[in-house]
Amino acid sequence: MRYLTQGWSLDPFAIVVVVLVIWHEVGLARLTRGPGAERARQLRLRSIWFYAGLAMLLIAVESPIEYWSGQYFFVHMIEHLLVMFGAPVLVVAGAPWQPLRYGLPGWRDREAAGQVMTGDRARPLRAIGGFFRKPWVAVILFNLVMVLWHLPAMFDFAARSQAVHIWLMDGSFFVAGTLFWLQFIPSQPLRITMSRPAQMVALLLTNVQMWILAMSMSILATGSWYSVYNHVPGVTLAPFADQQIGAGILWICGDFWAVPTMVYVVRRLIAEDGDVGTAVDKILGRGSSRRYQWVGRN
Repeated sequence: MRYLTQGWSLDPFAIVVVVLVIWHEVGLARLTRGPGAERARQLRLRSIWFYAGLAMLLIAVESPIEYWSGQYFFVHMIEHLLVMFGAPVLVVAGAPWQPLRYGLPGWRDREAAGQVMTGDRARPLRAIGGFFRKPWVAVILFNLVMVLWHLPAMFDFAARSQAVHIWLMDGSFFVAGTLFWLQFIPSQPLRITMSRPAQMVALLLTNVQMWILAMSMSILATGSWYSVYNHVPGVTLAPFADQQIGAGILWICGDFWAVPTMVYVVRRLIAEDGDVGTAVDKILGRGSSRRYQWVGRN
């Protein structure tokens, strides 16, 4: 029972979440003024996913998961999966972008709010955002962040500092995860620009990278990678066994997200092309392929 009751904390990250919720609620209120009850209902339902994603972030960094991640590597891997997969998926599905835009101070109407996309002052922000939202930039960033933070030197560096762990490691995991899942999950008004075949390749390569990382930490390793777990007081689980369990969690959970997503992409590709043969031709690069530009439906 102490594993569930011991280790709750109040990190300043909770303040960020509270600010985001208030900001989002202000934007929702402005977007739903006047007629349009159906639109207001849709926005409210979608916001539940966004708040669930923020709640999952809080669970990852404020609950006993964060506390016990300092004692057990396999718990640390659970935290990483929540921050890099679970929370970003929910946030992207919640599509908070318009409410957050309309919730900025001084934006009392839609015309003023729209200036963020067209004004000269926002040009650098649009350029940076546009670059990191490029499909393969997002996919490469996601994989690069995952590998870099699991290198022994980087991992030990983050584990020894609470600020580095939460704000740099977990922060980069969440940002990279959000950019990655924007390539697969409809999130109005942002557009998915990655073709279905490219989505399949990206999912496959990412899953293979997770397999290689998991195998490197388990069946291909001869000992513990991370010095921070070598001499933890009161822990009887051997560091290398702990690392192997964590690698197994990474391996298995990788299949949990990748396989259903790939099935969804294949089903959508077949539905859009009308038959399996045309879909296979596109996947294998035989014949013409078109670049997808669509707004996700909710």
